[in-house]
Parts: sequence; structure tokens; C-alpha cells
Amino acid sequence: MPNQRTDDTNIASIETLITPAQLKTELPLEGATLESVSAARQTIFDILDRKDPRLFVVIGPCSIHDVNAALEYARRLRTLADEVKDTLYLVMRVYFEKPRTSVGWKGLINDPYMDDTFKIQDGLRIGRKLLLDIAAMGLPTSTEALDPISPQYLQDIIAWSAIGARTTESQTHREMSSGLSSPVGFKNGTDGGLTVAINAMQSVRSSHRFLGINSQGQVSVVTTKGNPYAHVVLRGGSSGPNYDSVHVAQCEAALKKGGVSSNIMIDCSHANSNKDPSVQPLVLKDITHQILEGNQSIIGVMVESNLNHGNQSIPKDLAALQYGVSVTDACIAWDETERAIREMANKLKDVLPGRAG
Repeated sequence: MPNQRTDDTNIASIETLITPAQLKTELPLEGATLESVSAARQTIFDILDRKDPRLFVVIGPCSIHDVNAALEYARRLRTLADEVKDTLYLVMRVYFEKPRTSVGWKGLINDPYMDDTFKIQDGLRIGRKLLLDIAAMGLPTSTEALDPISPQYLQDIIAWSAIGARTTESQTHREMSSGLSSPVGFKNGTDGGLTVAINAMQSVRSSHRFLGINSQGQVSVVTTKGNPYAHVVLRGGSSGPNYDSVHVAQCEAALKKGGVSSNIMIDCSHANSNKDPSVQPLVLKDITHQILEGNQSIIGVMVESNLNHGNQSIPKDLAALQYGVSVTDACIAWDETERAIREMANKLKDVLPGRAG
């Protein structure tokens, strides 16, 4: 059997990508935009350290599929951010990678043209250019760190990162997060349990060594310092929502027992809204009420919001896509977004400065 092989028997093709260094040279982070990203990260560090009494709000589309719509959303959010800046620090969701339970569109980086051509090199360019354009507006950006390779291409522009419910238990993602330069939020497990998130927070603050790539795209042994700015994100689970005061108190006790940060962020979407976008403003109201009643642990919230309400399936004819409507999870519309954020800011403006550090 001279032609018998044992390697790559199920590999159809392998394509060499542009290196992180090449992409960053082509689309550099520099000047005022670099300063903006650095300042945004420091602001979130200060909120997590309780040096800044504001809440930070990660808000925006469930996923990005239309760059023009994303930029329009960013311009609107920039204006709203200026309006509420004394109380709320707004960070735009710019999510490029979507974890799939089985199959489905995997996001702008993997399939930027939404036609299963998987032009990942184009996706990386499109994604980096969009992040730079948004950061140039002075608007912080956030994303979910899903693929362990893509942070080398994009993470320098990210102010806050999330690790999703499906990957919080992954040792690969915990090790990767220990080397991220941004603060990172770990979502509770899909069952609603806190153990995997607390274990992740314990892991991520430590140094790790693992295989990765360097800026030249070479496979390397990566040694991290550990990330001191990890915190939990409550997003509900299969057992139901977990944003109410009882669940928050239980989370506080579990975090204290685990010896990790007591900072809590609440995701108003996913299981906390039963995936009904119209419930998200109600969750925000509940969180606001908890803070008015004396809560000290909630430091941030997350909202899935888009130009228009709801979501849509990806049609075979992409010309039939509705502008500003999510192709993944359903979102609240812009008018709902403005109303909910303004209401929260107005109610908390006199309360947050007096919170305990």
C-alpha cells in the first residue's frame, strides 16, 4: 500500500492567510484612533476598579453583516453616548463571529459575502476596517472572542471582550483570555449555572502557556501574564432568567466564595429576555430598580439593539435583505434603544456617584 496516507484524510484544502502583521500594516491603528482605544480600555478598567462610578453598556447588533448599517448605527450611538456620558459609558457591540449550535451563518469574518464562499481573508480586512472606522468616531468597540487565532488580527482595537456561554468552559478560551489586553466578561453556562464562569475567572487571572501564532503567523508557544480584569456576565439559561435581585444576590455569594471579582454584568438578551427583544427594556428597568434599591455589584449591562426591530432569515437573494435588521438574534429598534438608555441614565444620574467603591 505505497500510496496509503494517515494524515489530512478529511481535509479538502488549506489556504494561507495574510499575517496579522501584514494586516496591521495595511490597516494600522495609529494617532487619535489609537489614543481613543487606549482611553476606552482605561475607562472600563476604572469602572471595574470602582474608580469610575458609571455603568458601562455594551450595546449594538447581535452580529454585523452590513457594514453600511453598522456605521449608521455607530453614528447614532456616538450621539447618544455623548448625551448620557455622565452616567453611562456606551460601548458598541461589533460581533463578527457567531457560535452555532449545529450549522448556520458563522459571521462576517468567516463568510463576509453570506454565500458560503468563506472568504476569510476578505472578512478580516472588512472587519478590521470597520473597527477602525468606529474607533475613529471615538466610540469604544466590543466583540466575542470566539476563534483563538483572530484576536491577533483585531484585538488591538477592542475595548471589551466577551467569552460566550458555549465557550466559557473551554480551556482554550480561558488560556487565550489570560493574554487579552482588554477586560473580558465570562457568561454563565447555557444551563444558567455559575460554576463554569467562576472557574474561568479563576483560571484567566493566572499565567498560561499554549500554542498560538505570533504577528508573523508562525506557530508559537504563547506565554501570558494573566488578565486581572475578568468578570461574570449573567445571561440566563435553560432554567430561565437570572437577572433579578435574588439571582444577583446568589451570584454575589458564589463569586465571594470563589475568591474572584464581585463585579457583575447583566445581559438583557438571550435567556434573560427569553429571546424576545421587547423584554430587554423591561430587564433594564429591573436592573435600574436594583441599583436604586442599593445594589453595589452590577457594573454593566448588555443589550442587543439594531436600527430596526426583530430579525430575519438570510434569503437566497441577498438583495431581499431588510436594511438594519439582524440576521441572527432579534434586536430592539433604535427608537426603543434611545428611550431605554435615556430612561436608565435619567434615573441613575444622581445615584451612581454615591455608590460604594
